Amino acid sequence: MARALFVIDVQNDFCEGGALACQGGAQVASSITNYLVANRPGYDYVIASRDWHTPQSDNGGHFPSPGAEPDFVNTWPLHCIAGEPGAEYHPNLDTSLIDIHIKKGQGQHGYSIFEGVTDGGEKIQQLLGRLEIVEVDVVGIATDYCVRASALDAKQFGLEVRVITSLTAGVSAASTEAAIDELVDAGVRVAATA
Repeated sequence: MARALFVIDVQNDFCEGGALACQGGAQVASSITNYLVANRPGYDYVIASRDWHTPQSDNGGHFPSPGAEPDFVNTWPLHCIAGEPGAEYHPNLDTSLIDIHIKKGQGQHGYSIFEGVTDGGEKIQQLLGRLEIVEVDVVGIATDYCVRASALDAKQFGLEVRVITSLTAGVSAASTEAAIDELVDAGVRVAATA
């Protein structure tokens, strides 16, 4: 039985200066790297996701129609377009510490890592079964969106799940607090530090 770390969407567009920047995103990228350097032996696998939205597409309604403004609830400014700099991992995240890369949001919303696939096309559910992963820690960006969705899906998939909040950055204080309450209510362990 294996243990994994999910590193969710630590990408340029979600850090300071990006299209959908979260305050503290660059620091979280550094903190995750430092955490992995110190704690890598505690994980059998490190699995990182990236939003990887299809160019020239509304990505299942994730982006607004041409000429329309995003509502920041269901539609969002263009971000993490496949192959563009905003979709790349933030440089403060040491990608040499990552074992498996997942791309999500290709033609769809793609909030959860469970909506993604490996470069070889393997779905995360298949990957977790093949690797016999039963426990995950979840870190990354944003606490109140993709971290939340990934942790809830991991719990629903039957995994033991912990979110380490010092290694996450949220969009807003209110929505982050609401997300943490929802995670706790769903049986996800939430810890400030590991």
